[in-house]
Amino acid sequence: MKNVMFVGYGSMARKVHEMLPKNIVLSTVLASPRSAERIKAEIGESIDVITSVDDLVKIPDLAVEMSGQNGLKEHAIKILEKGIPLGIVSVGAFTDENFAVSLADVAEVQGVKIYILAGAVAGIDGINAASLAGLSDVVYQGRKHPSSWKGSHADQLIDYDNLVEPIVFFTGTAREAAALFPDNSNVAATIALAGVGLDDTTVELIADPTLEHNIHHIMAEGVFGKLEISMTGLPLAENPKTSSLAAFSALRLCCQIDQVIQI
Repeated sequence: MKNVMFVGYGSMARKVHEMLPKNIVLSTVLASPRSAERIKAEIGESIDVITSVDDLVKIPDLAVEMSGQNGLKEHAIKILEKGIPLGIVSVGAFTDENFAVSLADVAEVQGVKIYILAGAVAGIDGINAASLAGLSDVVYQGRKHPSSWKGSHADQLIDYDNLVEPIVFFTGTAREAAALFPDNSNVAATIALAGVGLDDTTVELIADPTLEHNIHHIMAEGVFGKLEISMTGLPLAENPKTSSLAAFSALRLCCQIDQVIQI
């Protein structure tokens, strides 16, 4: 029997909790003070709900962050200092170079692993493997319905009222994309970290009024050959803003802590 701790308990964490196999037990939820009482009432007394890593009663075999960048930055260092391996969904936080270096330094000192989850896209393993021999070009295209871009920096770049066909409204590096579109930074940051880095990964963001669901498109070229992946991402039924594949990516990591054979 293995124990896991969730950092955050929103729709993604609920789905992962619901799908955990019997040999993996959620022992602790690390929550914000404003949500702790609500979560306690929801999940019952058998699971510890805490608001600080210092309040941990039982050290879990793995912590999985599903709280967003703010929650990650608040708790990640202390989790690693406790010697707890950490899986990260909010990969966009790694565009903060000081934070990324601090995480790596603490993990190295403590001898624990940080797991960057593939999240909402596929092909991350292939990109990472190909990068070992050398990648010459990596391009990520994020295509969404215009309504999904509203409320972001895209408001300054898109004429929503007159948009009748797809438009590329942003082209830049993964680091630039993450700075301007923090709520959409996880996918681009994950691809960049797996491949050629935040400053050498090209990101194109597209508003497409013909779409029903988001489309992620990755193109990579290098010594290995060429890779092209296009996938249509469906959200969780419980939350249209949360990728179902991102939740399953977190679930996969939880399952792996008790698997002898790993893929």
